[in-house]
Formats: sequence, structure tokens, C-alpha cells
Amino acid sequence: MASLKMKIVAAFAAVYLIWGSTYLAIKFVEESLPPFFMAGTRFLIAGLVLYFVARLRGAVRENKTDWGKMFVTGGLMLLGGHGAVVWSEQTVPSGLTSLLVATVPLWIALLDWGRNRSRPNTKIVGGLLLGFLGVLLLAGGGGSLGASSIDITGASILIFGAFLWANGSLYSRSARLCCSPLLGTAMEMIAGGLLLLLASLIAGEWAHVRLESVSSLSAVSWIYLIVLGSLVGFTSYIWLLKTVPASQASTYAYVNPIVAMFLGWALAHEPITARNVAAAAIILTAVVIITTFRNQGQQDEERKNTKKERATSEALSE
Repeated sequence: MASLKMKIVAAFAAVYLIWGSTYLAIKFVEESLPPFFMAGTRFLIAGLVLYFVARLRGAVRENKTDWGKMFVTGGLMLLGGHGAVVWSEQTVPSGLTSLLVATVPLWIALLDWGRNRSRPNTKIVGGLLLGFLGVLLLAGGGGSLGASSIDITGASILIFGAFLWANGSLYSRSARLCCSPLLGTAMEMIAGGLLLLLASLIAGEWAHVRLESVSSLSAVSWIYLIVLGSLVGFTSYIWLLKTVPASQASTYAYVNPIVAMFLGWALAHEPITARNVAAAAIILTAVVIITTFRNQGQQDEERKNTKKERATSEALSE
């Protein structure tokens, strides 16, 4: 039990801190490489490395059904969710990108309601409204709080990408595989990487790839994304989805924007305005409210089910 707790703590630390820094790393790589090509090669290489490691550790070989599920998950999370991030970071500052991605828990809450058809909790509804109010504030114009410096098209794509990522997270949690979780994660990255490279080909990016022109900063950032962002960070997140409730796994949204906005300001001279700070405070408060009360609701539901099962068992034994 203690070992499992330590693994959970380490996985959360990786998702919280490493993922917060990947937004700036993406910005640096895109100075030399087009977005979909960069993301596709990143996940394909990381996935192949992880696949090789999983097979060496004796993982059971996957089947065609497993690949189908991983292409669905990879399409939603990596092509849809991450693809929106890398494309939007061409015009949206890395710190603000991370803040809009922080809406993932809001979408998870809405999707859970649609899937379970349970009556919404008033406090969670308030959290959702507060979160989307923060998004509107972030995308607003100037005024006394200062301009938000955000491209509306890029912001819209990011919000839709967060919606797709939330769908992929829930699907990934429920998908049953015959192979090990490690091999499943590798397959998801391979599938997502291939889909991103296909998007790169369709977008005509390959004609603009000049490897000889890649700067040292871009190259180092690309390696950082492969090793820490994908092999460590993404693998930790997928493992958390299988180990803890999705609402808890998505709490990386609390910390990532703070890390990303600080690094963007410190290392890339991205401005932090009063409007950005106010929007960040509102969105993160909403995420905390939603996650806290969703967890309480899930625990209450589990206790009710346990009582019902115990009562049924006692009735049968009499």
C-alpha cells in the first residue's frame, strides 16, 4: 500500500511539474519545426521506445481490437487534444494555452453528467459557470484589466481540444485491453503519433521541414518533450487514469497553468496582465470546486452502493 501511494505521489509530481513546462518547450520547438510534424515525431518515437521496453518486460502481445481502441484514444487525446495545443501555440502564448487547457475538468464533469444522466449538484453547476466565466474574461478585450493578448481562433480551438482530451481521458479509463497498461500506453502514443503525422502531411508541413535549420534550443526542447513530456509525463497520466478517479487525475489543471505562465514570463518574455491573473484565479477556483464536490459525490455514491450490497447480502443470509 505504501509503495502504491509513493507511485501515485511521483506520478502526480511528474504530471503537475513536467507537463507545466512542456508548453514552453513546445513554443521553443515550433521556432524550427511545424507543429503537427513536431508532435507526431515526438509521440511516435516515445511510443516505439515504450513499446520495445514493454515487450522486453514480457508484456502479452496485443490484438487488432486493442489497436482499434488505441487509435480512438490517440485520435481524441493526441490528435485532437494535443494537436489543438501545438497548432494554437503558433498564435497563443504558452501560459494562456495552459490556462485554457485547464478547462478539461469542466468538460469531464459535463460529460459525466451526460453519460450517467445524474442530476447536477448545485455547487458543481456553480463551479462550471464560474469556470466558463473565467474563459470569457480571458478572451475579452481591453478595459481596465488590460488586453488578454489572446487570439480568438486559437483560443476556440484550444477549448474544443480540451473537450476532445476529456472524451479521450474517460474513454481511456473505461477501455479494456488484453495487453498490459504499459504496452497500451505505448500503442496509444504510436497511434496518436501516426495520426498527427498524417495531419502534418495533409497540412503540407513536410515540404517546410528543414532539419539542418533546427536550432540547438529547438532540438534540446524536442528531446525534452520526448523523454520527460511523453515517456515520463504522459505515461504517468495514463497510469493515473487507471489508478485514481479521472477527476483526481485531471487536477494537473491546478498547477500546470501556474508553472507554464511563470516559465513563459521568465524565459520567453510572455506578458502577464491583470486580466490574465484574474482569469487564472477564476478558472482554477472553478476547477477546485468541481473536483472537490465531484469527488465527494462519488464517495457518497460508493458508500450508498456498499450499504445496499451489505443489506442485500444480510437479507439473503437470513
